[in-house]
Amino acid sequence: MKQRSGGNILIESLRAHGVKKIFCVPGESYLDALDALHGEDAMRVITCRQEGGAAFMAEAYGKLTGQPGICFVTRGPGACNASIGLHTAMQDSTPFILLVGQVGREMMGREAFQEVDYRLMFQPPIAKWAVQIEKAADIPRVMKEAFEAATTGRPGPVVVALPEDMLCEDSDAPVIYPAAPTHFAPKHADIEKLKSILQEAKKPLVIVGGGSWTDTSIAQFEKFAAASKLPVIAGFRRQDAFHNSHECYAGVLGTTIDPELLKRVEEADVIIAVGTRLGEILTQSYTIITSPVPKQRLVHVYPDASELNKVYKAELAIHSSVGEFAKALENVTISGDWAEWTKNLNTRYRSWSTVKSRDKFTVDLDGVIEDIINTLPEDAIITTDAGNFSGWPQRFVRYDRPMRLLAPTSGAMGYGAPSAVAASLAFPDRVVVGFMGDGGFMMTGQEIATAMHEGAHPIWLVFNNGMYGTIRMHQEKHYPGRKSATDLTNPDFAALARSYGAAGVTVEKTADFLPAFKAAIASKKPTLIEVKMDPQQITTAKKLSEIAG
Repeated sequence: MKQRSGGNILIESLRAHGVKKIFCVPGESYLDALDALHGEDAMRVITCRQEGGAAFMAEAYGKLTGQPGICFVTRGPGACNASIGLHTAMQDSTPFILLVGQVGREMMGREAFQEVDYRLMFQPPIAKWAVQIEKAADIPRVMKEAFEAATTGRPGPVVVALPEDMLCEDSDAPVIYPAAPTHFAPKHADIEKLKSILQEAKKPLVIVGGGSWTDTSIAQFEKFAAASKLPVIAGFRRQDAFHNSHECYAGVLGTTIDPELLKRVEEADVIIAVGTRLGEILTQSYTIITSPVPKQRLVHVYPDASELNKVYKAELAIHSSVGEFAKALENVTISGDWAEWTKNLNTRYRSWSTVKSRDKFTVDLDGVIEDIINTLPEDAIITTDAGNFSGWPQRFVRYDRPMRLLAPTSGAMGYGAPSAVAASLAFPDRVVVGFMGDGGFMMTGQEIATAMHEGAHPIWLVFNNGMYGTIRMHQEKHYPGRKSATDLTNPDFAALARSYGAAGVTVEKTADFLPAFKAAIASKKPTLIEVKMDPQQITTAKKLSEIAG
């Protein structure tokens, strides 16, 4: 190989690993890599307006594609801003690689300008692995290891620090092409033990979650669930891991949850958790499935052996990827006396997820979500921010592939706007709808500029109730009548969108939403629809005035 700069070797390595899109905020600390991208045809560089937005876009891209989202940021402040995307990728088990410009090697250790040791800053649990490349000759090897770490076992984020003088150093190091990620499969004895446990069950439940489900693995697992008549619940913000119209689907755990479903989980005698960590939100603070020893017989299937028996002591712990587990069960049928149990759970889910009335408020989110459901194409992509407004797409939308849901299990505000941009760039022919509150939108709403610059055309729905609604709800519950620090003064969101060159519409009556939404879909232009909410419509089931404890 001929001599090339470290920056050129780095870009060659990304190209060799099949990278198609790079999200970045440019910085002087990685100028040589930026120069190597000049005239690049195989990879598209998306220039973002803030590193948090760039990192959220890369994380969303990783969720959608299953390939590591790639994000470049500069040292110090840039890396700090991007850390929210790392945290989200870690909690959501999303493959992600953050490439951080670093001070020159001769400057290190003296608190040089914007110097941070990223190996310390981003060590687990913020990232799976953080490494610094010391020599240009090491770039191909380290990048291969970074891709393997991001995709093997439990997927997650990897941080690679790039000293700026290393990027300018010449080397003849050859590019190392990727190897297939390692996927662990269940043993024959695991499947036999699973059969034995299930055959003794009267009220089994399956919980699917995690970040590695594909269309193929979902189809294989659904075939097993249907043949065995097993009820399946989705983990927190993982509804697209199982077809919601399936006869075995029983709902979702997390927030905006059916109280009856909580009772059914506690009532279950066997729980099979596939791909999910069984975290705090899913388990209602570890109450419906008690930790460390659940009262239900627990079978836990997870791609990272270190997670098994870490929080919950399982009767059967299976170290396996969800893909290999689904493949192993595709043609398996386990018979039991639970068909009526499954039917009742599915019937209850269908009732709970159906809008029963509308126009109680102006604007009424029940009516808005009903109009959205009746209008969305089957391959739509929905993204959500954190906030109480997300209860409507979580409770009422039925996710059937190819429809996708991108939502942060980390609970990060500011995710909805940039993730919608990334989804539109990844799949420009699909309708992308981003749900967000007024608080969350103001954290990353400047990424409208990125959408305009890059030709993305998502539809952003901003639900404006003039407050940090979730926090206000908890204040009313725990400190009734004593609101503090939760009121917001907002701009004219529709006018703000128009100032960027996007379409902007304000909806103040339920009847006005559907025409605006249909026009946004038909226009194929980036559109923000501001929905003026009544602050009293705080959840899908209660008014704010009914929350007080």
